[in-house]
Amino acid sequence: MADQHQQLDKIEFQDVLRTVESAVNVFQGKTEHMDDLLKNGGTLLRKAAKKFTSTQLILTVDAVAVVAIVAVNRATED
Repeated sequence: MADQHQQLDKIEFQDVLRTVESAVNVFQGKTEHMDDLLKNGGTLLRKAAKKFTSTQLILTVDAVAVVAIVAVNRATED
C-alpha cells in the first residue's frame, strides 16, 4: 500500500508540461487559463513538497506567489 501511495505522488512529465503550458497561456494574456495554472501548479507543488526542505518549500511558494501577482497585474492592465 505504501508503494502505491508513493507511486501516485511521483512528479510526472505531464505535471510539469501542464503547468508550463498554463503559465505560457496566462503570460500571453489568456487569463481564462489562470485557474488551470493555479490547479496544475498546486498539484506540482504538492508532489514536490515532500522532497523539499523547509527553505526550498518557502522559496518555491514565494516564487509561485510572485508569478501569480505578475500575471494578475498584467491581466488588469489590459
